[in-house]
Amino acid sequence: MEIRENVSLKHLNTFGIDVKARYLAEIGEESEVKTTLNSYGTKPQLLILGGGSNVLFAGHFEGLIIKNNILGRELLKEDHDYVWVKLGAGENWHDIVLWAIENGWGGIENLSLIPGTVGAAPMQNIGAYGVEICSVFEKLEAIDLSTLKLRVFDANDCQFGYRHSVFKGALKNQYLITRVVLKLQKHPVFNTSYGAVSQTLKARGIKELTLRNISDAIISIRESKLPNPDTIGNAGSFFKNPTVDRNIYNNLKTAYANIPNYPTEDGLVKIPAGWLIEQCDWKGFRKGAIGVHKNQALVLVNYGGANGEDLVQLSKEIQSSVNAKFGIELTPEVNIV
Repeated sequence: MEIRENVSLKHLNTFGIDVKARYLAEIGEESEVKTTLNSYGTKPQLLILGGGSNVLFAGHFEGLIIKNNILGRELLKEDHDYVWVKLGAGENWHDIVLWAIENGWGGIENLSLIPGTVGAAPMQNIGAYGVEICSVFEKLEAIDLSTLKLRVFDANDCQFGYRHSVFKGALKNQYLITRVVLKLQKHPVFNTSYGAVSQTLKARGIKELTLRNISDAIISIRESKLPNPDTIGNAGSFFKNPTVDRNIYNNLKTAYANIPNYPTEDGLVKIPAGWLIEQCDWKGFRKGAIGVHKNQALVLVNYGGANGEDLVQLSKEIQSSVNAKFGIELTPEVNIV
């Protein structure tokens, strides 16, 4: 383990923003966290980086970035219905989904092809096509960056919400997640309630559901809508889908009869941010090296050579126009640094 200076982050963030970290350390074991921080000396401005798939660098990072490369896959225990697996936070998330499918373990197949690492999954409470990571989450281990002590968090400790956890709120930048334990199904209960999934399965002529064909359907949907970061720099969905009071939704429904909606358990109504952005004519917008993807208005893109500040400004203009038209404030899902 070494701390490198003035390191380019271009290939460590899926937006492909060419900025530098003043210091960068890549760790593969828990013990290296303490070594890294002790080697640095004074308390630094600190950022923990996983797969770089949910971050937008607005400029150079003048502190220390710790790249979490902790690996590991361990079957902790099992009973008749479930298996408990312990995963290193640096493991690629989609690889873990495929690994679970190969072993016949269900619960995360709907989360196929989500970019990023295992450690970022509970931090963001990733979700897609009717499933969130919190539904299979058991616990995680994390190092307190102030005391360097290991702490175990259960689901209640994590305070999961929509694309949210305590690690994005009260404990932001205070812990480094090292290991995550998931509880997966040995007798999978398939979730195909999300419209696009059932439609895709039907179009493919799938009559008997399996983990594999559900995953394949979701991969197909994602690939048709979302650009590959290896081809076009992006971080997937840039904004959260907003939720509004039902009265507000009813008023919007009067003005926009085709407005899509998804009722939530707490009586609110979720409205797709992509639809709102598209109604404001942003879909397919391009200005120089930045733009909004032609197939999915929720995705901001770097066509090559963009700087983060320009993308931040574009995101603010989109927020402003949606608020002006619908009275709804969009919240970025991407972490802007």
